[in-house]
Amino acid sequence: MKPEARSMQKIQGLAGAELSLKARLGYVGLLLVSAALTTVVVALWLTELSLPVRAQLAFGAMSVIGTCWMALAVWALGARRPLFARDRVVAGRMAVTFSAVFAAGCVAATIVSGGAASYGALATSVAMLTTAIATLASARRRFAELVARRQELEAQLRA
Repeated sequence: MKPEARSMQKIQGLAGAELSLKARLGYVGLLLVSAALTTVVVALWLTELSLPVRAQLAFGAMSVIGTCWMALAVWALGARRPLFARDRVVAGRMAVTFSAVFAAGCVAATIVSGGAASYGALATSVAMLTTAIATLASARRRFAELVARRQELEAQLRA
């Protein structure tokens, strides 16, 4: 086999690669941690029947958030094609959404109670939201870079 053909096969193999071992282990960790925490939240929610409505809503929201993180991990682990950082974009969108929900809850708590703890939670939520937005912007840039690189490699393979 010619060296050019061998290098083309290597390029095609790299372009079609799935998640790296590091990413795969990260998603396994995400799946395990989110499953464990969601199980604890749901167990607490189901065993405490006398919780006020606000607490019931908070437990429900935390359960949905944990389930969404589990779904992301299962999707990324089960993908049989290259994700080209699409998983990062999805995770970034989820982080922005969930941080915004947390920030809205903190704003409501600050308005209702006005206590010092609510201001601390609000500051934390703003920091989390800012970090999530920056992470999403970075993921979008990386996705665009990888898609452009893939298109460039595909054009070279066709030539």
